[in-house]
Amino acid sequence: MNINNKISKVITLLIIFFAIILLNKKTEAAYTVNGIENFPDSYKPYLEVLKSKHPDWNFTALYTELDWKYVIDNENIFGKNLVPKSYTDEWKNTKPGEYNVEVDSGWVDSSRKSVEYAMDVRNFLNEVRIFQFEGLSYVENANQLNTIEKILYGTEFYNTTVSYINTNGQTITMKEKYADLILRAAKISKVSSYHLASRIKQEVGPFLSHSSISGKVPGYEALYNFYNIGATSSSEPMGAIINGLKYARDGNGANEATKTKYQIPWNTKERAITGGGIFIGSSYINIGQDTIYLQKFHVVDNRGGELFWHQYMTNVLAPYSESNIIYKGYANSNLLETDMTFVIPIYDNMPELPCKRPSILDSDYIQDNTRVYADVTGTLNIRSGPGTTYETITTVTNKDIMTRIEKGIQNGELWDRVVLENGIVGYAFQNYLKELPEAQVSQINLNIDNTTINKNETAKLQVEILPEEAKDQKITFSSSNPNIINVDENGNVFAISAGTATITAKAPNGVTASIELNVYSKVEDVKLDIDSLILQERETYNLNATIYPEDASNKKINYKTENAEIATISEEGKITAIKEGTTKIIITPDDNNQIQKDVEIKVIKKLTEEELKFDESLKIQGNIISGFDYKNMTVDNIKKYVTTKYEIQIENHKGEKIEKNQLVGTGSKIKIINDNQEIIAQYTIVLYGDINGDGKINSVDLLVLQRHILEIEKIEEIFQKAGNINKNGKKPTSVDLLLIQRHILELQIIKQRD
Repeated sequence: MNINNKISKVITLLIIFFAIILLNKKTEAAYTVNGIENFPDSYKPYLEVLKSKHPDWNFTALYTELDWKYVIDNENIFGKNLVPKSYTDEWKNTKPGEYNVEVDSGWVDSSRKSVEYAMDVRNFLNEVRIFQFEGLSYVENANQLNTIEKILYGTEFYNTTVSYINTNGQTITMKEKYADLILRAAKISKVSSYHLASRIKQEVGPFLSHSSISGKVPGYEALYNFYNIGATSSSEPMGAIINGLKYARDGNGANEATKTKYQIPWNTKERAITGGGIFIGSSYINIGQDTIYLQKFHVVDNRGGELFWHQYMTNVLAPYSESNIIYKGYANSNLLETDMTFVIPIYDNMPELPCKRPSILDSDYIQDNTRVYADVTGTLNIRSGPGTTYETITTVTNKDIMTRIEKGIQNGELWDRVVLENGIVGYAFQNYLKELPEAQVSQINLNIDNTTINKNETAKLQVEILPEEAKDQKITFSSSNPNIINVDENGNVFAISAGTATITAKAPNGVTASIELNVYSKVEDVKLDIDSLILQERETYNLNATIYPEDASNKKINYKTENAEIATISEEGKITAIKEGTTKIIITPDDNNQIQKDVEIKVIKKLTEEELKFDESLKIQGNIISGFDYKNMTVDNIKKYVTTKYEIQIENHKGEKIEKNQLVGTGSKIKIINDNQEIIAQYTIVLYGDINGDGKINSVDLLVLQRHILEIEKIEEIFQKAGNINKNGKKPTSVDLLLIQRHILELQIIKQRD
């Protein structure tokens, strides 16, 4: 469902935008792998059932590289996912001030449980709902004319030669059929021909006389719109159709580049079918959102941008509903046995069991861990929900054993939630289940060789289950903080980052045991903001040394000087120039003395104001100088800030000498050279907001800093300093990105000196 109210759209998009910036989460690149064997174990049994029934179906695992909680947090934002107001409260956001607020007419914000249910793909790996994962991209060998004709069967497009009215009012008859045009459009637009054919059926129905494609609408003759693109609703007679034909005429005032891209005007049926296909593809399918699920939930993006905002629908159950329509269309056309590919997302740290439908109330069940078997004469259906209206996931036969994890206590028919031996989770009619006696776990003992693990290392938990006869029961493991230590289903623990986390083992009957583990993160590198420094006698400079990785357990740094008579350094990294000469400052991390960094120190005599004086508007700390007018960063203007009897030479951040009207930016050096051509003073310029050193503050700096924050491409320390708009000495964050953006838009100018 699309939100029609423009104000609501703007508010929703702003909320999403700022949430993304503030979260400052790195977006990893998603990747795909074909074949059921490449899916997590909790997916495999469902797919194996579908494969056995439909051998020509193919399944592609889409590893999003996103954490499940992070995904739900970003989708569970007010206004992003909606449900009808008529739904029960379990489906709706019930927070005070947000409960039953109509984001769109008749639609309200959904609950977190609704989002979890709709996004947990394991709930929909059955014959009907799987179609929300159908790949909509064009695949050469999977697009056939005879299959397109099957989809068009029952309409006037079926096996029909194309004819249309041209701009001169003549009827043009082509040699090709509609299926030929659709296949050619698919190749050009890179959109599945089956999707285009189905979309045409859905949008204009079975008749060639539909006003959107007749070419006969007064005032809009010889215009065609097969997909009703731009056909927004209107109170005027034929308002939606007229709006669609206006788009077919000139793209509603689109620029020439857009019209060329979409082959506008659509004054032939081929241009309309192909151009509309390009429109459909470029908006979502060609950028990686090539399933209905991915168009609803923006969890991948081939463009490498931010996620969770480019979403076609707001109805949280839109993929669920549309998959049923697609399934019926294929079933009615006898196309279920054709070659199909389904692209199915996978998230990190998903719940062990599929998230339940909100309308399935916890109060209708009691937690259980009883072994049961099917007591039937034929087969027993395992369904996706507690009732015969839910789809069948699979069937079991008489005496097949399963585990009942929730026992139904509903009114009327009783349904139990069960886990089959192969891992499928579903619902079975309680009357057809009989209990098996089984020993219960009474105690779990956990041990490990060393409770402190180095970052990126793996260790194995030692698990003892008592009594002995209960040892075959499945024990589940969890971590109190998976970002520090993760644990798999076999008790292997993985050290992720420095810190402490508790690992808990849990038996099906609720018996638990826990062990606290520590992760130690070793120092791998030390980064300095300078590698050399010229100081005048009695001048000081605070050396900025940063330990990597940022989560290193021991961040203590040791400083020493080779010659304390020339320069000293304190335990905090403060360098003090004593007398003329050259020495070296040596920096080593306390945790790893194999790492050593040096800073060359040159101390010169104290210069008088006659020898060197800077304008009072500037801020000087050691050899770092800032406070210049960002609007006029030419060499000539920078020199106006300096009074000296010596030569002034300016080099850019690449070490190239620059003069006159050339721009000076971050990383550029002001060198004071005496009559003997010796450098007697040197200062490095910082222009806050100029991240690439070109002397300008623009969108290029935004991109460079964003790539640094996302750890795509690191920038030097001096540019990190220029990116710290808050001037709080910390690493740049998305807040600094926002401040640069506001400067570019002239909403809030960056102060070069506080």
